[in-house]
Amino acid sequence: MMKKVGLILIGTLFAVGCGQTSSPSTPSSMDTVDSVSSSSKKSVSTTTSPVQALGQLRVGFGFNGTVKGFPTGEVFLSGGGSFDRLANLVASAGGFRCLQDVLQGPLSTSINPNDPGACRAGEGVRWDTAELLSSTTFKCTGAAGETLKTAVTGDKTVVLQADFYRAGDGNDESFTGKIIVSEGDIAADFPGANLWVEKVGCGAATVNFNR
Repeated sequence: MMKKVGLILIGTLFAVGCGQTSSPSTPSSMDTVDSVSSSSKKSVSTTTSPVQALGQLRVGFGFNGTVKGFPTGEVFLSGGGSFDRLANLVASAGGFRCLQDVLQGPLSTSINPNDPGACRAGEGVRWDTAELLSSTTFKCTGAAGETLKTAVTGDKTVVLQADFYRAGDGNDESFTGKIIVSEGDIAADFPGANLWVEKVGCGAATVNFNR
């Protein structure tokens, strides 16, 4: 009887020992899962989101200068803002004034029925942005023999569709036209020109771009 009891106890201990798949000093499978999960959370938290990535591509700019070159007109512009060409986002505005009568192009014909007529010398208050443009073709004088040029929005150049306001316009602009602002020359045949207003001309401006 004592021999049978001894054999039973030995057999039980052997069975328990064989059934244990990991030693007490080794982390359990659940501990491993928790560890991997924790590492994954850390990786996700340090990854830049698409929105943050777009924000890092935003370009800021500021400028002031005058343009002319077409048969009539001279315009002063100042201002600035920021844009993200990949996300097609823009926020920019500034000051605007006609220094000489503009009698051709978009600034010669008001789209505001309550404020008709061309932009005359001394008129103009402000401008803001209607749209960020990827590019535009342009001339500095409009002369038939002048080479047609192209400006492309990038890190140092921006092409905008702008709205122009005169005193009393409120939120209803008088004119809309394209402008180009660049940190470098925009026309090889007009050295120093880095600002342009549609059908008014080109000019040298103080310009700064940054990211």
